[in-house]
Amino acid sequence: MSSEVTLIAEPGRTIGTRPSGRLRTEGRIPGVVYGHGISPLSVSVSRKDLRAVLHTDAGHNAVINLTVGGEKHLTIVKDLQRHPVRNEVTHVDFLVVNVNEVVSVDVPIVVTGESAAIKAASGTVDLQMHALSVQTTPGNIPNELTIDVTDLDIGDHIRVGDLVLPSGVSTDVDPEETVVLAQVTRATIEAEELEAEAAEAAEGEETPEAEGEAAETAGAEGESEEASE
Repeated sequence: MSSEVTLIAEPGRTIGTRPSGRLRTEGRIPGVVYGHGISPLSVSVSRKDLRAVLHTDAGHNAVINLTVGGEKHLTIVKDLQRHPVRNEVTHVDFLVVNVNEVVSVDVPIVVTGESAAIKAASGTVDLQMHALSVQTTPGNIPNELTIDVTDLDIGDHIRVGDLVLPSGVSTDVDPEETVVLAQVTRATIEAEELEAEAAEAAEGEETPEAEGEAAETAGAEGESEEASE
């Protein structure tokens, strides 16, 4: 479950593209704090400190004690904007929460184990859903949802309804939606098709030879009969 971490934000940043660009150059990330009845606050946080907060076991779902100008707010990161090429964080949204109120967050899904049956069939475990949207209180947010695929066979799948969620955690996602699918890889299918084509070609080459040998045998027998006459 998520543990609380502390982060200091500086209030009163100037809004706009150029001021935000200068902040990033100085190693700070522009952001906004909102929710739970407070007026939105424009802030900035240290890039280094934000990275440390997001790299705890709780990841992006860490519960953050955010200090803004002497005031403390219990928050979670609601949204991160990243640079399209460098993938660096360019903006962060902090949502103010109440420890006793339910929030909606995306929890990462992690696959563990290895299936001997899938490996023997040169198959693969395809993770179709990388995160699940759940509802729970801030202190009860799972760090991740783990799925063991050891007993899966080719063609098996795990749905949202098959997941065992921690106590106090629920989801509105369709229970029939597939999370994990065990299947044969495209490369394996193509290799099998090539083997089948090669086998058919080999059979096709053997047939004319057999027919030719039969014809030669029949001709030889005919000549023998003429000679005897």
